[in-house]
Amino acid sequence: EKVLEGLKKKNFQDLELIDRIIESDDLRKKLQFQSDELLAKRNAASKAIGSLIAEGKKDEAEAKKAEVTAIKETIDIYAGQLAEAEAVVDGMLLRVPNLPNERVPAGKSAEDNMVVRQHGEIPKLHEGAVPHWDLITKYDLVDFQTGVKITGSGFALYKGKGAKLQRAMIQYFLDYNIAAGYTEYMPPHVVNSASAYGTGQLPDKEGQMYHMATDDLYLIPTAEVPVTNIYRDEIIPSTSLPVKMTAYTPCFRREAGSFGKD
Repeated sequence: EKVLEGLKKKNFQDLELIDRIIESDDLRKKLQFQSDELLAKRNAASKAIGSLIAEGKKDEAEAKKAEVTAIKETIDIYAGQLAEAEAVVDGMLLRVPNLPNERVPAGKSAEDNMVVRQHGEIPKLHEGAVPHWDLITKYDLVDFQTGVKITGSGFALYKGKGAKLQRAMIQYFLDYNIAAGYTEYMPPHVVNSASAYGTGQLPDKEGQMYHMATDDLYLIPTAEVPVTNIYRDEIIPSTSLPVKMTAYTPCFRREAGSFGKD
């Protein structure tokens, strides 16, 4: 019920998925129980073989061997069914998003958001302020046309003071974070599929990522992906928290829709 409540807050459409997960997991448990029973039966039969041979009961020992063989074949069938059932459950679980905090209000747009706190004053632009896309042209900071020529639509070529500004901003933010107690990392710019699953890019955001099929690696959409995966499959003791990490990387994204175009 808590999961369903959280998913409703996120306007998750396929709520019946939770029922299907429970049903599939019940089947997995049933197969696991039957498989464990057969394993126990096989172990008991195998143990009996040695006793029967020691007692000179050769025919009965041979019959037990045949029984063990038959049980093993059935176990192999169950193992295949169990692996399939586990894959089905895992596949569905991957489609369930993280649940929001209980304090998060339900809503469908930014207007429904709750203001937690504000800091400082919102600046007011002076009359005649020029938007950044005009400043870019005025000071020749970014060459979009050549970026398109080199690569394609949506790619920019920073030049002169534009390139210097990018470099200075990267240095400024890293130094700022380090001074605030963060440890700097320089992670790989590609990750394996396990890492992409670990931070939620897979299984449903393949279309937003660049995939290198030959090596089955993905170009990272943010530094968050490789940095977070440093602790994938690990449990961090509370005494080690907070973990403060900072990194700069390029962000490779196949943005969809008008947001990417803009």
